[in-house]
Parts: sequence; C-alpha cells; structure tokens
Amino acid sequence: MKKILVAYWSGTGNTETMAQQVAKGAGDGGAEVTLQSVEKVTPDMVKAAEALAFGCPAMGDEALEETEMEPFIGRLSQAELGGKPLALFGSYDWGDGQWMKSWAERMKGLGASVEGEGLITQLVPDQDACSKCYELGKKLAG
Repeated sequence: MKKILVAYWSGTGNTETMAQQVAKGAGDGGAEVTLQSVEKVTPDMVKAAEALAFGCPAMGDEALEETEMEPFIGRLSQAELGGKPLALFGSYDWGDGQWMKSWAERMKGLGASVEGEGLITQLVPDQDACSKCYELGKKLAG
C-alpha cells in the first residue's frame, strides 16, 4: 500500500477542502494517507511518504503563505523529494495562477516528479474543483 502525505496550509478553509478531497481520492485509490496541516508535518513524515501532495493558497502578490508554508518548503531538500510523485494544489482570489507555476518549477528543481502544473481553483472550490482534487488523489495513489 502506497504511503501518501497530504500537507496543506489554509487560511479560509478553501485549501483545506481541497486537501480533504485529495486525501479522500488517494485513500479510495488504495493508499495509506496522512492528512496534516503543514505546521504539524515533520521531516520524517516527508521522508516516509512514497508520494506527496502539498496545498497552499496564493497570498499577497501570488506567493506562498510565508509563516508556515514557505518555511516548510524552504526546508525541503532533494534527498527528501528526489523522484517522488508530488501533486500541488491551492485556491486563489486574484491573478492568473503564477504562484502555482513558480511553485511547481521550484519543486521540480528539488527533484520532485510534479504532476502537471498544479491544480488551482478560484475562491471556494465548487463541485467540479472538488472532483478534480479527488481524481488527483486517486492518480497519486495509482
């Protein structure tokens, strides 16, 4: 059974909803899933996972949340991420999703095998966005 870590930061609950759907899809896909807010994620949890999903909304000028998510991402290394499948997701209010494109490139630079360019939705995830999150989780489990 594949071990998947779904780690997220959410200020309004939108990204948390997305994380829950990714985790549900991964679990239904046969994986052993750990769903955790990023401030509670340890380096050992990242190392133990065979696949990862990270969620964060766009903040400010299309950047990652800087108190919890940015330090977490900044601590990751190629040793922890190298070759692991990684799904990125998050919600936004304005802009065009540049934060997600930049984040995906950053993770690829650390050796992660990033699924696409990341899954984004504007504001509250609707049924379509939740379905895409669920499918993303199932794909990660596969």
